Amino acid sequence: MTTHPHQGRIDAQLAFLIEADKLKSVMRGTSLHDNSRREYTGEHSWHIALYAMVMAEHANRPVNVDRVIKMLLIHDLVEIDAGDVPIHSAAARDAATQEAEEQAAATRIFGLLPPDQASSFRALWDEFEAAETDDAVFAKSLDRVQPVVSNLEAGGASWIDYNVTLDQLESRVGAKVKRGAPAIWDALHTRISAWFATR
Repeated sequence: MTTHPHQGRIDAQLAFLIEADKLKSVMRGTSLHDNSRREYTGEHSWHIALYAMVMAEHANRPVNVDRVIKMLLIHDLVEIDAGDVPIHSAAARDAATQEAEEQAAATRIFGLLPPDQASSFRALWDEFEAAETDDAVFAKSLDRVQPVVSNLEAGGASWIDYNVTLDQLESRVGAKVKRGAPAIWDALHTRISAWFATR
């Protein structure tokens, strides 16, 4: 039996894609809009990629939408190993441990790919994490916006679970959204303030 000339490369790519399937089983702190259950990270990644397609015109600075979508599709793959740590949970306060776990996960998971793809995917993930380029800043903003919209639609689900205050939301989430998409935060702020006013 003859081995296909690209067999090794395809095997490595399939190994990565098979591993990525595990993201469909990682539960997040954020609820679905109907508050019927919490969402899975695979669902979140798809949803914020769609956010990028729809909301790119509201980026603070011009962005490459294709690159933003790529970042958003891979940014949470590390949760396969490190899990989801909700921003408002007590666990989120141990940033050093979380970062070390995510760095190790990125090395392992992207390392499944052929070397050229492993390098480019890791560089894109590192860029997202650093949040210095316009593409990464906007991508980070959308990553923070989607759970806000979910909480507004679900009656404050995880905000209630984690006893989130308006000040906490402003400092932990709003500041990051405003870096890349201030118009989106401004548009949501009336609804956010109204929700917290009823608490």
